[in-house]
Amino acid sequence: MIIGIDTGGTFTDFFWFDTESDNLLQVLKVPSTPGNPSEAIVEGLQQVSKPFCTIVHGTTVATNAVLERNGADVWLLTTAGFEDIVEIGRQTRKDIYDLNTERLTPLVNRGQRLGIPERLDKNGEPIRELTLSQEIIERLQEANPESVAICYLFSYVNQKHEVETRQRIQEAGIQTHWSLSSEILPQYREYERFSTTIINAYVTPVMDEYLEKLQANIDVEHLHIMQSNGGSLGANRARENAVQTLLSGPAGGVVAACTVAEQCDIENAISFDMGGTSTDVSFLPGQILMTGESTIDDLPVALPMINIQTVGSGGGSIAYRDAAGVLQVGPRSAGADPGPVCYGRGGKELTVTDANFLTGRIPRSAVFGNTIELAREETARIANEFAENLDILASQLAESILDLANAKIEQAIRVISVEQGYDPGDATLIAFGGAGPLHACAIASSLGIPEVFVPVHPGVFSAFGLLWSDVVRERVQTMIRCTPDVDWEEIETRYFQMEQSIEEEIAAQGVAQQEIVCERFLEMRYKGQSYELSVPWQENIIEAFHERHESRYTFRHDDRPVEIVSLRVRGIGQMDKPELPANSVHKSRINDDDFSKERGVVGGESVLWPVLPRSDLWPGAFGQGPFVISEPTATTYIPPEWEFRVNAYGHLRLNKQR
Repeated sequence: MIIGIDTGGTFTDFFWFDTESDNLLQVLKVPSTPGNPSEAIVEGLQQVSKPFCTIVHGTTVATNAVLERNGADVWLLTTAGFEDIVEIGRQTRKDIYDLNTERLTPLVNRGQRLGIPERLDKNGEPIRELTLSQEIIERLQEANPESVAICYLFSYVNQKHEVETRQRIQEAGIQTHWSLSSEILPQYREYERFSTTIINAYVTPVMDEYLEKLQANIDVEHLHIMQSNGGSLGANRARENAVQTLLSGPAGGVVAACTVAEQCDIENAISFDMGGTSTDVSFLPGQILMTGESTIDDLPVALPMINIQTVGSGGGSIAYRDAAGVLQVGPRSAGADPGPVCYGRGGKELTVTDANFLTGRIPRSAVFGNTIELAREETARIANEFAENLDILASQLAESILDLANAKIEQAIRVISVEQGYDPGDATLIAFGGAGPLHACAIASSLGIPEVFVPVHPGVFSAFGLLWSDVVRERVQTMIRCTPDVDWEEIETRYFQMEQSIEEEIAAQGVAQQEIVCERFLEMRYKGQSYELSVPWQENIIEAFHERHESRYTFRHDDRPVEIVSLRVRGIGQMDKPELPANSVHKSRINDDDFSKERGVVGGESVLWPVLPRSDLWPGAFGQGPFVISEPTATTYIPPEWEFRVNAYGHLRLNKQR
């Protein structure tokens, strides 16, 4: 048995298939424990009380360590003269006209960046032999750092000096976590390589401690951790290479959305995951889109990641007045403790969830995760006090909070669609997370999206996606070659070596050899360009590059030399995946008179709408809004101008009437 466990800022979600039960799909939601996320996992597993052979876990431990700046104390060893690369960065800056812009403080303090006499040339040949003085070793012995990053020039061609440095420091009795750029990211561009390696050094001790506690408190044969690239890796590997898990949580939701889109013949989809702390969106044109140019808190991470845009607009995002007295929402969140006011746990600041509760989109009778009963009187009291300060009604305040949250999300969706050449009007919005189905129709209307899709158990959908992840390992190796002088046999040999290494790693995680597939890619560009395109390996690879360049940039240069920059191999250990059961469809209209009604607010007007338990819906059921569909993990709000129907798998498809 396999269980997916996704730790979020507010709740920890569990999703598994129980073949011994009449209800095959099983879910559980327990409040997260931010101080020690493993506590919520242990508590949830005790409630499940089932033996599992494999856990696939999505975690925000590495992400939060960077965002909250509570990672390890890192020292950097680098080629003498290049100690400040991580602070200088690139010439580009976020706000080019802001005269008062401030750069973020690097993860390594200036006094902890040590220049080491050594130098290799571009071919990996020594120009200056490595000299590791006794003074350097004594400084490290005195500091006893939690983590050390070693980043030398051209170590991506020859890692000899980095490996020798680690060996000599270990011989001096210094025990620490090691991050070598030649092992983390053997790829050119010093700033990005250094930054990625330092982030790994910064978060690995935190992840190592977390997983050590988790493994000590659970009894499971295989513990896999979700990676940012949509695949999983073994927990022991994650304890050494935690930078791979920066988008661990959101990645599960994108995999789930892509799986369901394929299952339900949705050609283009937008994954919309609105949780308690943030919202994550990704465009899916029939596949998961990857990027190698991500950032976290403005720090570059040059590893393959799912192309996800994140904004601080979740159910727990706090509403407040800024210095000018203007209403704002997020990114600060109420989190799991104390949470929104309506949770009744001592929260005193209104959140997006409270606004949904005040407008009736979350019904008074709702019980979140079967554990949290909502506190209406306290929510109304705090909302009235806030509204009086703005000289508006509490209902107007609540709708304004929702509008502000939606505006942030709409902008994020434009970034991953319009700004990358995709029309959101050609896609289906797949809404999930505890808050996603509440906001989906309003966002779809603003962006011209004709259809919204709410999957089964939307509040734990990211955990659902973890069960569909394969074991994935990736290798990249810079090897700059230019046509026509390319030795294709040399490239074939290098590919073979990379594939062998990957297959050994995946097999060590319990995957049978026949289930391992390797995919090859070349990073290519025209000679003289600064950035490259990733092209899948194929027979006529040069022509394929011309075609991809023309597709992306609308032009091609057939007579211009093509430069190969890096080789990339993606190894996939294919796991057994459960199948969602399809049921027979019985088309029948929902009679809203059969359900209790509650009052809500739309556009300042009081509206009476039925509250429909999702458990009362059957495949083929359909109806016209307004409706509120409630379930333990989430609530779906269907406005008056929208209609819904349930497909054979139990998913809701919502369409705006024309």
